This record gives sequence, C-alpha cells and structure tokens, in this order.
Amino acid sequence: MILSEILGALAILSFVLMLWQWLAAWRFPLHQRKANPAFAPAVTLLKPLKGCDEHTPACLRSWLAQEYAGEVQTLFGVADLNDPACAAVQQLLAEFPQRDAQLVVCPECLGASAKVSKLTQLESRVKHGIIVVSDADVRAPADLLTNVVMSLTPSSSSAAGDRVAGKSGAATIGLVNCFFQLANPTTLAMRWEAIAINADFWSQVLQSRTLQPLDFALGAVMVLRREHLAEVGGFRALSDFLADDYQLGQRIARRGYRIELCPVVVECWSPKMSWGEVWRHQLRWARTIRVCQPAPYFFSLLSNATLWPLLWLLAHPSLEVLELCLVFVTGRIISALFLQKWLTRTIRDFDWWLVPVKDLLQTAIWALAFAGNHIEWRGEHYRLRRDGTLAKSSRP
Repeated sequence: MILSEILGALAILSFVLMLWQWLAAWRFPLHQRKANPAFAPAVTLLKPLKGCDEHTPACLRSWLAQEYAGEVQTLFGVADLNDPACAAVQQLLAEFPQRDAQLVVCPECLGASAKVSKLTQLESRVKHGIIVVSDADVRAPADLLTNVVMSLTPSSSSAAGDRVAGKSGAATIGLVNCFFQLANPTTLAMRWEAIAINADFWSQVLQSRTLQPLDFALGAVMVLRREHLAEVGGFRALSDFLADDYQLGQRIARRGYRIELCPVVVECWSPKMSWGEVWRHQLRWARTIRVCQPAPYFFSLLSNATLWPLLWLLAHPSLEVLELCLVFVTGRIISALFLQKWLTRTIRDFDWWLVPVKDLLQTAIWALAFAGNHIEWRGEHYRLRRDGTLAKSSRP
C-alpha cells in the first residue's frame, strides 16, 4: 500500500507538471512579430559547415535571402576545400553576387569541437558589432534577422543607451536565441524524435524560465554583441566543449546580461535517420544535459506523465487506478498534440501512440545518460568529461 501511495502521488505530480509545462508554453507569444524594419544595424552571420545533404542548399539560401534593411556580412566556414559543402556555397555566392558573403577555409584544429574551431577562426574576420551564429541545417524565415536583432535591442537606441537602461535596473540583453522545430520527420524514428523536439523541448525551456531567468542558450540561432563575446573570452574559450551553446549562454548570464527568446521559430532540416541514429542522437543530447545540469536532469524524470501512471497501475491494478491512468495518459497525448501544433502550426505527421512510447523510451535514455560518458558526434567518438569538455576516444 505504501508503494502504491507513493507511485500514485508521483503519477499525480507528473500530471501537474505536465499542466504547468502546457501553461508556460501557452503564455509565450510564439510566432509573433514585433520588428521595426527601420532599425537594422549591421550584422555578421557566421555559418560553420561540415558536409552537405539534400537540404543544405535551401537552408543556406534562406540566410542569403533575408529581407533585412541593414548591412549583412556572411561568413561560411569549412575545414578544407574538399568539404562537399563548398560546392553548395559557391553556387549560392554566384546566385547572390550582391551579398557581402564569402567562403572561408578554417584549417586549424583549435580544440575538440570542430564547429567551435571554425567559429574561432571566423571571429577574426567579423566586421560588425552584432554577431549571428547559426547551424548549417537551419532554414530561417525571411524576416528572422529583422526580428532577432530587434529582440537584442528592444528599442532603436544605441548599445550605450541599452547599457544605461541596464544600470537603471533592467539587465542588458546579452544574447537572443530562437526556438526550432524538426521540420522533416520523414521516418518513424524521426517522428518519435519530433515529439521530443516539437512538443517537449521548447515547452520545458519555458517551464524552467518560470522558475528563474534563462542561463543557457539554444544553438540553432544565437545573436549577441561582439563586445559581449569578447568579455567571455571569445569562441576560443568554448573550443573543447560539446555544448558550446549552453556554455556561451552560461558565461553571458554570469556577466549579468539577460538571455532573451525571440518568438520567431526556425526550421531544422535533417537527412533521413534510422532508429539507431536517432537513439544515438538522443543519448548524446541526454548525456550533454546531464553533464551541464545534473540535478535538474535527474529530477526531470518526475515529469514523465506516462511512466508513473503505468507503474502505479502495475503496483495497484484496480478499475479506479486504471481510469485515472487513462485520464493522465490521454491528457499527456492531447498536451503533446497541442504543443506540437503551436510550434509547427500543423498537426501533420503526429502519431498519438508515439507519445507514450516516447516517454517510455525516454526513461531508458535517462537511465543510460547516467550509466556512461561516451558519445558519438559527427562520426567521431568522444569521452565526455565531468566539466562538459570532450576528449577523443577510440572506443567504438
């Protein structure tokens, strides 16, 4: 009876946490535009690249086709000219000859993270005071730059004026990032991952923000001032970290700056992924979060609104418990449906039965996140140290 009561309390708690997560997402002005096109300071866009798939050209094109009134410098970084991404970039440079854009070879290996190594070498070529960093698989709406820059500087005042406002009580905005959606869940495994990304991840970020201001960044799109980047040691200070976006946000927040979320959502386009590839991706993500935020990640299992009702039913099989479990799991499915619809503005490719399956698989991933420290990233094997840095590993 004691075990049944404990599991019943945990089932109710998970349902309450799910409602809280749903409410936090509902209150956020997702997809709203508040930009002032007349305010368009010059920006530099950094795009570290490795490899090329069928979606890469369209994703890169979306950034060169931005409807931004200000000057934009775009730097595409590759490790060498044999990278397949070079051909796609060269075609786009010919397609947009009026743009201040160039392909930069970044041959030096400056740390364990190849991405940050490219960013470090691109940093010396930055011409403008506002820097935008974006992953290669991100496709942006045409008005994204206009909106994220406005979010970095809420008024059309100068950066100095923004600092004055910070002295008067409101912290200066140090970094702006965006939510992202998995835009092409083409396989069953990717549709499972889409629930984790399109329904759960963004709403969990908003849920955590109700407890404390954000102290981390989301890596799909990050916008910050050049002076703030220099204050935290530049990209070179992040060269050995797996979660460079998390570390950058942490360092910006520790300097007393505020991290903001832009309501505009970008799309991430991935090549087709099998169950094994998605599993390794989710496990890498889980171990990264476990290292970055061990206590919150440990207690995140409490919000699993499928696991605890099921365990309660197994411990106390009765009609009353069965009815409550059906209510809890149905509520979880409906919540995931609405959260995904809010983010993607579509209910396409939503498999309701994958929601409880995802929750149960997530339990296994949660446990494995604590059971090891090896990850696979872009075909390379690494050992994830306790401080979040990477060490090359020969372990397959």
